[in-house]
Amino acid sequence: MEYIDYYKVLGVTKSATEKDIKKAYRKMARKYHPDVNPNDAAAEKKFKEVNEANEVLGNTEKRKKYDQYGKDWMHAEQFEKAKAQQGSRGGGQQYGQDFGGGDFSDFFESMFGGGGGFSQRGGQQARFRGQDLNAQLRLNLYDAFKTQKQTLTVNGKNIRLTIPAGIENGQTIKIPGHGGPGRNGGPKGDLYLKFIIDNNTPFKRDGNNLYKDVDVDLYTAILGGEITVDTFDGKAKLKIKPETQSGTKVKLKGKGFPIYKKEGQFGDLYITYNIKTPTNLSDKEKELFTQLASLKN
Repeated sequence: MEYIDYYKVLGVTKSATEKDIKKAYRKMARKYHPDVNPNDAAAEKKFKEVNEANEVLGNTEKRKKYDQYGKDWMHAEQFEKAKAQQGSRGGGQQYGQDFGGGDFSDFFESMFGGGGGFSQRGGQQARFRGQDLNAQLRLNLYDAFKTQKQTLTVNGKNIRLTIPAGIENGQTIKIPGHGGPGRNGGPKGDLYLKFIIDNNTPFKRDGNNLYKDVDVDLYTAILGGEITVDTFDGKAKLKIKPETQSGTKVKLKGKGFPIYKKEGQFGDLYITYNIKTPTNLSDKEKELFTQLASLKN
């Protein structure tokens, strides 16, 4: 796997603190975000590298392994185990080298032999599982409302994926066997796909429920009546009770968002009424409101 210097990607040094890394990540993520650089393949690639760098350097344990083993940090535990086995067989050597951004694979081979893997009993070579990969997929809220099929391209390979309705913003799913290649015949790693759901609708989503503000004119609010509102996938008629107050909430059961992997089940839609005061009144209307005010007094 090609080595990427995560410190260089974020523009920090190896002595950077956790706070420094977080600050640098936010700055770089804003700079290369797809919304800021639409249809810019280079910026999109850089954005992915920035997220990958933050995922490793922003995690204490992962960063420690990365600092020691470079691009092979995913195999750190296997290496330590193999080194312990070598020591128990009388190797007796001490290894404290910091590989940093380098390739520790050559050292790994020289330590254990085997031209790509170390020799074990019976001359067998150790098999190593491939590195897990991380990717992001952006959808809009309307896309997430219905089950759909998409084809992703990862490492030059197309992956056909069925995305169930109701996928959450930030939710990550695992696609087994679509990560990095294994070593010495080891299994492939997995692909972890994180979903970013953009919401440019008048609805606010909270889990499986949807929320929306709806304007109601003053006359209908006072006298009562019927209005038609847009739901996420259609329309609904609502009866307004006389003397309805601004801020009144009503629930439309089953008109919310689909529940993930539960076919035919939905959350609820909550409507909040916003009573609109009339403007540009005519002289006659002002006169009538004045009469109403005198009656109330």
